[in-house]
This record gives sequence, structure tokens and C-alpha cells, in this order.
Amino acid sequence: MSLQTSGAQEVVLRLVNITKRFGALTANDAISFDLHRGEVIALLGENGAGKTTLMNILFGQYTADEGRVEVFGKPLLPGNPRAALAAGLGMVHQHFTLADNLTVLENIQLGTVPLWRMALRRSAARARLAQLAADFGLCVAPDALVGSLTVGERQRVEILKALYRDARILILDEPTAVLTPQESDALFDTLRRAVGAGLSVIFISHKLHEVTALSSRVLVLRHGRLVGEVETCTTDRHALAQMMVGAEVTPPAVTPATPGPAILTLRDVCTRNQGAAPGLKSVFLALRPGQITGLAGVSGNGQSALSDLISGLIAPQSGALEMANLPATWSPRAAVAAGIARIPEDRHKTGSIADFSLTENAILETYAHAPFSRNGVMNWRAAEDHTRHLIATYDVRCPGPSGPIRQLSGGNMQKLILGRVLELSPKVILANQPVRGLDIGAIIYVHNRLLAARDAGAAVLLISEDLDEIMGLSDVIHVISEGRLSPEFPRGELTAAQLGLWMAGQGFSHAA
Repeated sequence: MSLQTSGAQEVVLRLVNITKRFGALTANDAISFDLHRGEVIALLGENGAGKTTLMNILFGQYTADEGRVEVFGKPLLPGNPRAALAAGLGMVHQHFTLADNLTVLENIQLGTVPLWRMALRRSAARARLAQLAADFGLCVAPDALVGSLTVGERQRVEILKALYRDARILILDEPTAVLTPQESDALFDTLRRAVGAGLSVIFISHKLHEVTALSSRVLVLRHGRLVGEVETCTTDRHALAQMMVGAEVTPPAVTPATPGPAILTLRDVCTRNQGAAPGLKSVFLALRPGQITGLAGVSGNGQSALSDLISGLIAPQSGALEMANLPATWSPRAAVAAGIARIPEDRHKTGSIADFSLTENAILETYAHAPFSRNGVMNWRAAEDHTRHLIATYDVRCPGPSGPIRQLSGGNMQKLILGRVLELSPKVILANQPVRGLDIGAIIYVHNRLLAARDAGAAVLLISEDLDEIMGLSDVIHVISEGRLSPEFPRGELTAAQLGLWMAGQGFSHAA
């Protein structure tokens, strides 16, 4: 069921010829459209098409080089987020804008009252937050430090922060990227009620089933230009994917795997809890070359502990991690030396250094080795040549190797990280949420690369909260729940509903 425009066709937002350039790159090129009261517009486009730039202009974080924005018939002061908030705009950012050292409640109150009044108004704020959390199905502990939350919990805080400010126009930039399907459904149900009461929404998502379920109209950007507009009820996912990419979209063909003997094994491994997130509890896991092992589970059920363990960030509290030539001290350096490469869950926090250049980020884990370094002296020409190779091979859309990586879109940053990993020809690939926030074309590209790495002999551990991805790509599947790992299920043995029962913990009780 799609959301339809309700009430009169009052224009609440108008963008006229919005143009934004970053040096020689034109991120937005004369974009114009209207948004009506009680309408949901989906904004589609490949990574780097200009969607987030356009929304940042709308929210006052960037200033357009040309064009204007009108909100409820009045010009919006450019480059001023406070003016955007006062005009009734709210935005849920794709990448978190939270203070890790403050609590959930303090983050949500920030900017709504002077700092010296926050404590005085805490009871009222707590009650309002509890009501919003219950209404939207986005429960999170108000007194928890944001720095201790999982990625999924942080996304809930971002959504609650926008809703707390009574926005009349809501911009959602990939709001469900880290939510479970159940949480996404609950959010959509609430949005439907809010839209019926007059809320207007601009919704950015790469999940085409969400676009067709939520929007009444779809706008498509490609290379910074508005190339298409269609009523959602007159199209389908395949047509939208073609419009977005500009070509036929073909999912990867997954052939049967031919795995070898286990290259990395966990035997009865336990790890300490990580704040509110559970550690591993007596986990048995074998990763085999030539095989993709999928790990399904709801966010915060031990995936981080498993990822940190294999990455060398933590060691087993009990049990054993077994691998050939394993050093006495397990560490990130030892993991890299052992041939373990990682695509981290959070490409901003743990996958890159924002103010480092693309070149510096491309060699983060190999800078001390030839050809990038010899006798302690860096060979920056070799490093830049390597980065140019990654940019060309992995279709990283950027001005060049010397710019800061923070200027890249999320998808292009992910492709650089993917190239950094795969060019090492690793023995083990830890792919933690590898396509989170990517467009359909980039998703297919990443999946093809992971399959090629598998066929070249790598052991791939795919951690994802997207069951379609797990079921479509994995040769064998485990489910993790509260730190416990299910038995190994071959591809196609369990349905999505059966895997869902394991994710909810019910399969473990039956197996006990």
C-alpha cells in the first residue's frame, strides 16, 4: 500500500533551479520540483548522484550556487540550519550527527533549549521521548550514552531527534539502512498516520520495495540532474532500477561453491559483553576457502563481538581461535598479517579517517610495506598510482586521489574500502554490512566482487541484517541471537520465516 497525497494540493516546499558545484564537479544541476502537503516523494539515484547534497542545501548545511528554496510560500534563508528548523523542516541524516559522550535524552534535547535549562526540563523531555518511542516503535534507553549504542540504536535516536522537533516537512536520508524489517514496518505505519494528518516527506532510499511501499511520487537523479519523475502507482521496481542506473540491471548469478578445509575456526569461543550488547557464548564457526558464510541476525546480538574477534580487536575470553601460523598475541596487526581483510560495519567511524586523503585511506593497512614504504621512507607516487588503480577499477566517483575521503558519498567511500580489501587477495574477508546504503547498481557490483573473491579461494564471512542478501549470496548460513550461534544451514534449507524464528531466539530453545 502506497501513501497517497491527502487534502488539497498545497505546495509546502518548492526548489527552483538548485545548482551546487564542488570545484569542477557539479553535484546538483538546475534541479526543480514541488512537494505538496501530505505527500511522500521518493528521491532515487546512484551513489554520488547528488541526493544528499540537495537535501543538505534544503536543510541549510550547504549553500546553493544558484537557485532558491521556498517553504510554505516564503523564501528560506540559505545556509542556515536554524532557519530550516524554524520553518518546519526536519532531517534524519544518512550518517549520524550525535554526540557520543552524551546520553540519548541529552542528544535529543540539544538545540531545543539553552544548555543551562536542559536539566530543568528533563522530566518533560523524558515523557515526550517515551511517548514518541512507543508511537514509532523505536525504543532506546534514554539514559544510555550514545557512544555505547549499536549502529541500529543510533539510527533510532536520529529518527527520534527529528520527530521530537515537530517537523511539518521531514527529510529521511536512508532512515532504514540499519533497522530490522519489523522496525522499518513500524516506522512506515507511523509515517502513514502522520502523512494522513498533513506531514510531508522526502524519502531517500536504495531499497526499491520501500520506495514503492511508501511514496506516491518518485524523482530520479543521475549525475546531478533530475532525469525522471513518475507516479509510484504506474511503475515497478525493475523500471525504477533501470531509470536510476540508466541501463539494464541484472543480479549476479550464484554458482555452487567448492569449499576447501576450514582456514579459520572458532571452538567453543566466549567473549565479554560489550556494554549492553552480548558477547559470544560458546560459539563454533568454521570459515572455508571458496565459500561465503552468511551471518543473519537482528542488530546488537553479538555481531560486533564476532567481527571484533576476527579483526583482532578482542581476544577470546575462553575457547580457541585456530588458524595456521597464529601468533601468540592476537591483534589487528596480527589479523592483517594472517591474511584477514575487513569491510567494517561503519565506514565512517572504523573504516576510514575523514580528513585523510583517498590515497592515505587506500593504504591504511599496508603503508608500512613495499611498494608504499622502504626503510621507513614513504613512496607517495606508488601510493597515488595504487589509489588511481582503485578509483578506476572499482568505479569510485571522486575528483582524484588527493582529496579528503569525507567529500565522497557513502557508496563511493564503500567502493574504495572494498578495493582496499580485495586488492590484497586476502585469505579471509570479513564483510560486515558491505552494501549498507548502496544503490542497486553498486550492490550488484559488490556482490559480484565478493563472489569473484570466493571463486578465487577466499573464505568470506558475510554479516548482514538483510535476509534477502544473506539468502541470495551465502553458501551456508548461521543465525546469531544473544551471542549464540545456530547450526550451519546450507543455502535454501530454511525459508525467510524459519530464519526469522532463529533470529528471534526461538530456534535455539527448540534445539536445546
